[in-house]
Amino acid sequence: MLYSYLLTRKEFKIESAPESVSRDKRYGYALYLDLLLLILELSGYNVSKDGAKSPMSAISNNPLKQLKALKSLYTYDEIKSIISRGSNINDFDEVKLSLYNQIINSAVFKDFKKAKSAGIEDEVKLWVSIITTIISRDSQVTECMRKNSLFTLAGRDLAIKMLINTLSNYSDTKALLYNSKNALITSLDKANELYYKLLLLAVEITNMQTSRLEAAKNKYLPTADDINPNTKFIDNQFIEAIVNHREMHEYLSKNPISWENDYVLVRTLLDRIISSEIYEKYMAEKTTDFAADCEFWRDIFKNIILQSEELSESLESQSVYWNDDLVIMGTFVLKSIRQFTNGGKDVKLLPKFKDDEDAEFGPQLFDATITNAEQYKEYIDRFVNESNWDPDRLAFMDIVIMLTAITEITHFPLIPLPVSLNEYIEIANYYSTPKSGQFINGILYSIINYLKSEGKLNKN
Repeated sequence: MLYSYLLTRKEFKIESAPESVSRDKRYGYALYLDLLLLILELSGYNVSKDGAKSPMSAISNNPLKQLKALKSLYTYDEIKSIISRGSNINDFDEVKLSLYNQIINSAVFKDFKKAKSAGIEDEVKLWVSIITTIISRDSQVTECMRKNSLFTLAGRDLAIKMLINTLSNYSDTKALLYNSKNALITSLDKANELYYKLLLLAVEITNMQTSRLEAAKNKYLPTADDINPNTKFIDNQFIEAIVNHREMHEYLSKNPISWENDYVLVRTLLDRIISSEIYEKYMAEKTTDFAADCEFWRDIFKNIILQSEELSESLESQSVYWNDDLVIMGTFVLKSIRQFTNGGKDVKLLPKFKDDEDAEFGPQLFDATITNAEQYKEYIDRFVNESNWDPDRLAFMDIVIMLTAITEITHFPLIPLPVSLNEYIEIANYYSTPKSGQFINGILYSIINYLKSEGKLNKN
């Protein structure tokens, strides 16, 4: 979910050049690009194509540069392209300092500074107010605009409108964030559903074998084995425990899952089980007990069911969330069966969350990673450059993994460093490139040492 959100996130949408060649639209679009660069320069960013000195360079500790919204805008490839093409930003040199002072001393900026927990969305609202109450009303700014021979009042109004739209469109990201967080919650619910569905699969396989044995008794010419079959498989006590388990009943009553639409899959798995050495050895044993019945199904899950490509394909077709969950939920099923082996029929099934802290971990990690992404990206860039690795060749998945790892390391003091490092190296090896684990390990170690030296991390 985090990968998808960070990959598609766009706080601002840069307008495309108009298809119409009318003078108003041509001038309006050119001025719109100039105004984008103007608000960036007022915030202390270098927007000159040739590196020429700006009147704003005389200002030290520009408070506008502390705002994250335009810092994010400045990193856009579209902005870099606008700067490289050149602009008429120098036409505004004579009013830049005046505009800056008006902004710093304005009521809207003073009110903004009083806010205790202003976010990027609040910064966007601030800039929209600055544009509508200061920049668009300043007569000197309008005179600077007139230096362009294509100037029209309609074009000026169009440029202001496009600039406000670009900033206001930030709210789209809020909806994207909301949807991503909902998808995270849904994915956790679906993972829990898969856990129960896998346990239910063992029951469905057993029920199919029961139906086969009953059908064999009613054949026209049944054999002795048909009439008096070995029922050890269908009488398995682990299956009986799952069928009668209170938590299984409670879950199924609220979440009516089944394998009714997967007859072919269930049949394929049953045939594979019956033809296996595990089944042959189990059925040959004259006696059994609950622990042995549990271990039989643990071996079946481990060596047959969880290895089945047909199962993987079926689950993938049922839910996009199950593409990666089978491995993890499979280990949960194996762990549960082992608990039955050691604890008897009344052991508890694994809960979706261990406790309230565990339930809050995912959303907290998600939010903290997004909030601090820009700062942590600077850490990554710093040490990637020192490693002589080309940042442009860095897989985006590697960046997301490192951002999340840094968040866990810095925001969750009770999680030991080795646990976090091992976890994210394993994630990198599974989801990214073959060399990602080793590379990420080196970068994270460098970042950890840096944070410790700066007194920002006290973990051992």
